[in-house]
Amino acid sequence: MNHTFLMESGRWTLQGNWLERDGTPILVKGKILIAWSRDDWFTMVTKLTFPADEHEEISFQYRGRLDAGDRRYTFVLQHSLLGRVEGEGWIAPESIVQRYWALGDRQRRSGFETLYRLNEKKYYLSSSVLSGHYLTNTVEATLERQPA
Repeated sequence: MNHTFLMESGRWTLQGNWLERDGTPILVKGKILIAWSRDDWFTMVTKLTFPADEHEEISFQYRGRLDAGDRRYTFVLQHSLLGRVEGEGWIAPESIVQRYWALGDRQRRSGFETLYRLNEKKYYLSSSVLSGHYLTNTVEATLERQPA
């Protein structure tokens, strides 16, 4: 099964729920832009907003490399909440899995996310950030590819 998310340049929207410890789910919306260079480097820029809540926007700026034919990749990320982040990803037949960790972070924050392919234009995202051994927030959302 060929992936379209991350593997192809494009624009995506995100809509779902943001959950925090001891909190109720909060509506989250977002936009994702993915671009590829000719030398197998990708950039992904994501912005999350909370239309019905006073949470501040969250932004992510990824830069990574995936050699043609490979199923594993590494990336660096500037995250508006976590700061400088490094991570790795695996391209599985039905999903894309990423793990990342904040650099120089005293709270030992890290994250894990799975993007499950529903069809070529839609993915389901499950994502969590941990502080040490405890979950601090989780996102569950649907991503939809936008027309070019």
